[in-house]
Amino acid sequence: MTERQAYRVVARHPGFELRRYPAHLVAEVRVAGSFESAGGAAFRPLARYLSGANRSRRAAPVAAPSPPEPAGAERIAMTVPVLQVEGDRPGSWVVQFVMPADFTPATLPEPTDPLVTTREIPGQLAAAMRFSGRWTARTFDRRATALGRAVTAAGLTPAGAVRYARYDPPWKPWFLRRNEVVLPVAE
Repeated sequence: MTERQAYRVVARHPGFELRRYPAHLVAEVRVAGSFESAGGAAFRPLARYLSGANRSRRAAPVAAPSPPEPAGAERIAMTVPVLQVEGDRPGSWVVQFVMPADFTPATLPEPTDPLVTTREIPGQLAAAMRFSGRWTARTFDRRATALGRAVTAAGLTPAGAVRYARYDPPWKPWFLRRNEVVLPVAE
């Protein structure tokens, strides 16, 4: 079973949950393009990183690694959700894979692809709106706008950029997909 990013629901408000996310590690790629194309452009280098395009920081196992993996590489389990955040320039996006919780900054493998970077995201309080449907800019924009309004109506203050979360693979029927918009809020 695929590991899901941990969080704790601290309150429920009309239209969203208020969640506490612990600090966590991500592998990320910055890409240019449309909202819809960003995930596909970033997927390959991130998937290669998970599949062994990395240098392990853990002690080498007694048994030799399997032949397809370079010496010193480590396979990393896929987790959900896949996150997407608007980049610092128009038309740019940051796509992130959340790393399994058993990794620490000291044990997370180092990427060999210069497009892939890893970092720790500090713990935070965030509002999250869950929905099903297609993964389009229009759908997410509508949900992000609705979440922002619901957050301010609840007397909370947004404290960062909205992130878009996908929990399911693209071949899952659109009406069964779990998607979320997540907005950090001030403590």
